[in-house]
Amino acid sequence: MATSAAAVKEQEAPATRFAVDQLKSIIERIERLEEEKKAISDDIRDVYAESKGNGYDVKALRTIVRLRKQDPNERQEEETILETYMQALGML
Repeated sequence: MATSAAAVKEQEAPATRFAVDQLKSIIERIERLEEEKKAISDDIRDVYAESKGNGYDVKALRTIVRLRKQDPNERQEEETILETYMQALGML
């Protein structure tokens, strides 16, 4: 009985080793990408700080960046809804 259990364990070892190596590789790639993401995030923060130092309104810049990411139709729909709500509240 012990011999057959050992034989089964030996057969699983290469597959298990492959899975462990693959998992380790995935984790290391994620960690590397997280480091790159942090560096990019720091760079973006620096650009916003520089723009603020040059007199630009950072909140407005962030809004423009967000709006430029949107699909033009989605952006138009959002603006229409916002304008409708603002009119209803007497803000326009």
